[in-house]
Amino acid sequence: TGVSGSGKSSLAFETLYAEGQRRYVESLSAYARQFLGNMDKPDVDSIDGLSPAISIDQKTTSKNPRSTVGTVTEINDYLRLLYARVGTPYCVNGHGKISAQSVEEIVEQILELPEKTRLQILAPVVRTKKGTHVKMFERIQKDGYVRVRVDGEVYDISEVPELDKNKKHTIEIVIDRIVVKEGIRSRLFDSVEAALHQAEGYVIVDKMDGSELLFSEFYACPVCGFTVPELEPRLFSFNAPFGSCPDCDGLGVKLEPDVDLLIPDTSKTLREGAIIYWYGKASTYYPALLEQAMEQFGIDLDTPWEKLSEKEQQIVLYGNGDKLFHFLHEGDFGLRDQDMTFVGVIPNLWRRYRSGMSESAREMARSYMTELTCTTCHGYRLNDQALSVKVGEKSIAEFSILSIGDTLDYVKSLVLSENNEMIAKPILKEIKDRLAFLKNVGLDYLTLSRSSGTLSGGESQRIRLATQIGSNLSGVLYILDEPSI
Repeated sequence: TGVSGSGKSSLAFETLYAEGQRRYVESLSAYARQFLGNMDKPDVDSIDGLSPAISIDQKTTSKNPRSTVGTVTEINDYLRLLYARVGTPYCVNGHGKISAQSVEEIVEQILELPEKTRLQILAPVVRTKKGTHVKMFERIQKDGYVRVRVDGEVYDISEVPELDKNKKHTIEIVIDRIVVKEGIRSRLFDSVEAALHQAEGYVIVDKMDGSELLFSEFYACPVCGFTVPELEPRLFSFNAPFGSCPDCDGLGVKLEPDVDLLIPDTSKTLREGAIIYWYGKASTYYPALLEQAMEQFGIDLDTPWEKLSEKEQQIVLYGNGDKLFHFLHEGDFGLRDQDMTFVGVIPNLWRRYRSGMSESAREMARSYMTELTCTTCHGYRLNDQALSVKVGEKSIAEFSILSIGDTLDYVKSLVLSENNEMIAKPILKEIKDRLAFLKNVGLDYLTLSRSSGTLSGGESQRIRLATQIGSNLSGVLYILDEPSI
């Protein structure tokens, strides 16, 4: 302790912590040290009896939008394991509990497709995994199959290009090509059975029109066909493509163009520049494009925006479909004289945001957008398959939005079957311990789904403290800067 400026932090961090950390790093191998960089020796003659040091200060909060209280405290890792081992899938369309499918049931569903539908029966042997997969191709060839589909392209097994070992690849064996008609049941049965055997319980039915059906010997709803893949921890991670919501990529929020930002003053007319996104720039291209398109579509440029009909506003914002208009404009890049479609303000904004030539172009487009809760996952960050699995009465997302105090009570009150109780016991112990540490440092009001970027310095310091104490290390020196509790 001491008055401000007396050197408390300097002693703690620049001397004790720096020396403790430096000595610990020096005990590692030269190979490990190259990743940690050089540590300056603190300005001190000698310090005896110093243990390896861990600093817990208020400054290091993660601004990563993917980071939550659950991921920082590692409780999410145990939760994912719990749901993968003792979770029960339920149909998202309200058809109750889901169980695995047999070969007969899969064949029955395929035979219900319209007659003359052309199908490919595929066995997904590698699903989004890195590597060149040379051994897999050798095995497929040895098993007598001649065609494979690699990342969506069909190849002869002898002509597959070499794969990039650093990219994720999907490899599916083409087991059979078949047309739905009478008398194909036994052939279809054999093909499905072969695919399930090759892909360890999975079969893809490609309808050749861009749509596919995934069946599994694991979990699928018999009423509507909703399928849940094999329950494994990565299914419950919003930071893995396997489990994240496909629309917001696991962020829980989506950027959406905001009409109020694009048109702040609705009493202005189009000619007066109501759409500031197109009129606020030096270029005359977009004002000319808008004026010529509106004149040819019969929309009055001198009517205030708020007095235009809803249909006219929709044409300006979202375009006029395939309808062509003649555009004539001389600009910096020469003369444009052509018939073209009018795409609309909002699709144009999306294009500039997604394929912006420069960071400043993207930022400019982003300034006309607002972050809204993702409508697909409702902010839960996960896809339907992950959200359909429950332990007790709650999915992993419902579990994460409870306050830590309520979560602890819920975990303690969980009733599982005898078999599941044995499996879950060590996992639940770890979850309870970590939740109890968070409660003990006074954070029982937080939720596991709370984004780390929204925490105060004191809160994130306490979370780090609870995480460190939870790891039960001994012989470690903890250095805290102004611990608040």
